[in-house]
Formats: sequence, C-alpha cells, structure tokens
Amino acid sequence: MNDFVAPQDSTALVTGANKGIGKEIARQLADAGFTVHVGSRDLDRGEQAAKEIGGDARPLVIDVTDEESIAAAARAVGSLDVLVNNAGIMADDAKAPEASMDGFRRTYETNVFGVLAVTNAFLPALRRSPRPRIVNISSGTGSLTQSADPAHPFAVSVGSAAAYRSSKAALNALTLYYAQALDAEGFKVNALAPGLRKTDLTARAASGGDPAEAAEAAVRLALLPDDGPTGAFVSWDGSTVPW
Repeated sequence: MNDFVAPQDSTALVTGANKGIGKEIARQLADAGFTVHVGSRDLDRGEQAAKEIGGDARPLVIDVTDEESIAAAARAVGSLDVLVNNAGIMADDAKAPEASMDGFRRTYETNVFGVLAVTNAFLPALRRSPRPRIVNISSGTGSLTQSADPAHPFAVSVGSAAAYRSSKAALNALTLYYAQALDAEGFKVNALAPGLRKTDLTARAASGGDPAEAAEAAVRLALLPDDGPTGAFVSWDGSTVPW
C-alpha cells in the first residue's frame, strides 16, 4: 500500500481506465485524494469502473481515436493537474515483413495519434494547473537500445510485434518533444515502462505481474515535485530505461 497524498483539489484524467493498468492507476490516484476522470469509450463500463474505484472517481466518455469524442471530453473538464495517457492496443504481434498495413494504422491511431490528440486537447486545462504532469504509459519493448542488444530478451524475439513496439518508440519520442516544449511552463512529461502485467493486451500478458505495481510507479510520476525529472523514460522499479 502506498502513502501518496495529492495536493488539495487535484484533478486527474486516465484514458483507458475502465480496466487493466489504467483502472488501477485511477484507483490509486483516487486513494491519494484526486478527483479522477475515468476515461472509457463506453459509458456503462466507465460508470461501473468509477463505482468500483470509489472515492471521487467520475466516468468520462473518451475515445482517443475520435476527435469529436476527445473535444467533448475536453469541454467537460475545466481544469486538470495530471493526464495519464494509458489507452493502448496491440492490433497484431507480427514481425515487420508479415505485419499488415491495417494493423500498423490501427495501432498507431491509438498508441501515437491518440496520445497526440488527447494531450493537445487537454493542454488548456493542464495550463490552468500550478503543477501540470503528463504520464505516458509506454513499454520497455519500445526501447531501441534494448531491442538492438543481442543479449537482451527483447532482441531474442527478433522483431516481433513490430507495430506495437515501434508505436511505443514513437511515443517515447513524443514524450521527449513535449517535455522540451513545455518545460518552461513547469510541466513534467515522462514515459513509464510498466513491465509485463496481467491484462488482456495479449495472451502472454495473462502471466504478467500485478498491475498495481505498475500503477504505483505511474502515480509517483504524477506526483513529481518541481525538481523532479522531465523527458525521462522510467521503468516501474524507478530505474531509467535507455531510449
């Protein structure tokens, strides 16, 4: 159990928060005292998740691949201290030569363009915060350094899940660029490698670890002090992940 405490009247949004790591992040933020907007494409699922999370958790319909849905969600949220871009998919796990263009497009639509669209839409709300924080849920498989190392487990898979892994590499780049562009305004923008967690992302994920462990790391980034890092790629255990 963590002992996180949010500053008074703090507000957060977690996308893809009706299940998996996102739901656990929302729960821990609510436990810390945040008003949490539980992002979900489906209202019923969002309402159920918010009820299960408890605290001041509120369902918010948002489809990160739909600009109208994003705009409507942004209008509904007046101010925001923390944005957690958690929504993500793996459309297929094929190697690059066998991967379909459709699989790449669908993966990037959520994992890259969705983050871009949501972040830009909520920047006005975040700019009203005295301590704006953005946490992008990435993946260690997005590390090009580790993937290029023949001795690393990620390299052993020889380029599998090319769409997903390259989308996370692109997300890491976006994280760095946003951190640099927003640094003068006091933003902290970081990417988190949550590790393999028990979610429905893939069949292999069923054997993963507790999502709560990864969520704790995300909440830690959401509550970074003013002298905390920005533009970093951090593992769930606090270590730095190479780009």
